[in-house]
Amino acid sequence: MEQDRRRIDALVSQLNEHIYRYYTLDNPSVSDAEYDALYDELERLEKKTGYVRPDSPTQRIGGDVLPGFEKQAHLAPLYSLDKARSERELEAWETRAQKLSDGPFQYVVEYKFDGLTVNLRYHNGILVSAATRGDGAVGEIITKQVMTIKSVPLSIPYKGLLEVQGEGIMRLSALKEFNKTADEPLKNARNAAAGALRNLDPSETAKRRLSLICYSVGYIENTPFQTHMQMLDFLRENRFPVSDFTQKANSIAEAITFVKKAEQSRTSLDYLIDGAVIKIDSFAVREQLGFTQKFPRWAVAYKFAADEKTTTLLDVVWQVGRTGKLTPAAVLEPVEIGGVSVSRATLNNLGDIRRKKLKKNARVFIRRSGDVIPEVLGVAEYAANSAEIETPSVCPACGHPLAEKGAHLFCENPLVCRPQLTRAIAHFASRDAMNIETFSDKTAEAFYDHLGLSDVSDLYYLDFERIQSLPGFGRRKADNLKAAIEKSKRRPLGCFIYALGIPGIGSKTAKDLAAKYQSINALMQADAESLTSIDGVGDTLAQNIVGFFADNRVHRIVSRMLEAGVSPVFEQSAASGSVFSGKRVVLTGTLSKYTRSEASSIIESLGGEVSSSVSKNTDYVLAGESAGSKLDKALALGIKIIDENEFEQMIR
Repeated sequence: MEQDRRRIDALVSQLNEHIYRYYTLDNPSVSDAEYDALYDELERLEKKTGYVRPDSPTQRIGGDVLPGFEKQAHLAPLYSLDKARSERELEAWETRAQKLSDGPFQYVVEYKFDGLTVNLRYHNGILVSAATRGDGAVGEIITKQVMTIKSVPLSIPYKGLLEVQGEGIMRLSALKEFNKTADEPLKNARNAAAGALRNLDPSETAKRRLSLICYSVGYIENTPFQTHMQMLDFLRENRFPVSDFTQKANSIAEAITFVKKAEQSRTSLDYLIDGAVIKIDSFAVREQLGFTQKFPRWAVAYKFAADEKTTTLLDVVWQVGRTGKLTPAAVLEPVEIGGVSVSRATLNNLGDIRRKKLKKNARVFIRRSGDVIPEVLGVAEYAANSAEIETPSVCPACGHPLAEKGAHLFCENPLVCRPQLTRAIAHFASRDAMNIETFSDKTAEAFYDHLGLSDVSDLYYLDFERIQSLPGFGRRKADNLKAAIEKSKRRPLGCFIYALGIPGIGSKTAKDLAAKYQSINALMQADAESLTSIDGVGDTLAQNIVGFFADNRVHRIVSRMLEAGVSPVFEQSAASGSVFSGKRVVLTGTLSKYTRSEASSIIESLGGEVSSSVSKNTDYVLAGESAGSKLDKALALGIKIIDENEFEQMIR
């Protein structure tokens, strides 16, 4: 038995070496037949002994379909990037950075890959989880799916806690091969990768033969690097797949030449890129520059100019949205743009059609704006059979007469119009609103069609026995939905206000309304003068709110929800008088009692600001185990250091 275990250890090590050489280095050391023989021996020994290592190649393809995606908080935030679309904007970005730091300013230029961001977590040298970016703080766990990517190492030499970010991509050659035998060919390499990684069946993910390109260490104990190039060397040493296009530049002008080089190589690559990323090489300078609320000040994404093509505008179809607004969509003769077949493009509104003088059967310019959303730019040439695009007079969904308001058309029949009702219900259930998990647009449509769901209050009076018999449902899914709806009854008041779909009210304004009135009944009775005292609420928005709650139907819907036990909670801020009120706090090291996200939320709820970098303006540094350079800098600046025990005393 012990001899078999030693043989398994040797086979795992040997096979992982072959996988690394084949998929990461593109330099195979054995034939496929030799590899298969070793793999078969390993599989046989694992079955015989029951001893399966977590980094065994046999664990790369899981056969079980997952029940759903669990959430995981990242150890460090995954920020988005500031964007630039011209050399002037890049120079302006550098100027802003120079005002905040003395440098030195050396840059690294890399491809901006067009796929799905993946965050890999390792502990004790073993891959323990993989997650999507999510909202930057919390992502969905896709470990089994990512393990199907052969270039992702299941074990690494580094033994500390580590998070590595990369981009999951489907190479164009893999897409081409997949489509040769696919029942339904894939059109787009980016969506193919994202769809595969978010497929609950990892065996389906494996069929798409995805790749991963790693570009950043998001979290590491005792940061060992001083520059970005050192960090990339660390990734290579630990067998992560890294892009071969990484250019060092000593000035922004030199960086721009590499950006242009990247753009020129775009069409010859075996994968999609939609830009180049410029980063400051020095980690010390990065610490000085820090972050805005959304992105690091030390990096910027240069977006390539979108490809343009011409094609024929065949027709225009009209879609009804949640608010009754009609949005036109162009039906096009299919055309390839940037490796993607485009047959539809969004038109902004009726005014956009008139302004661009569009006609059916005309040849039009098409652009993929930002390499994602197809856009009709204008007419290239009219044809002999070109015809005017007729303005609809009735709603295509319900037949109700349309109203023209400025550049838009509206269906003012919300009580009957199916798209308005189902999208309003789906909005109500969305994450930033009532956060009813597993509920989607399709669910809303199915409930409207089969259960007669007529407004959002009906969600709290559903017959779950009937739901079990609906297509795509069963007892388990119905029970999960029932639990999610029950949980939604105690959502924060701001989320409830946002969920109602008041015209012009986003999630931030909804939170401001909650803070002002502290109950839904008080808000429903508010007058315009009171409302305009809130920052960002002008006369028009105030009238929207007053008019919305003047509708008897709205009163009935809210009353029904309250009667069903919906109790929106106003969470009184404890910021006033708090020890953290108005203070800037930096978190560093590994916390044992809280996740970083939990600690940050507590500090912010007490009126504090959580910063990613230490400066002379920092008030406190909350230091956990293995705190690194941030702790050293705080000590040098004389900033107060607190541990978790002191933190707990302060928040009490």
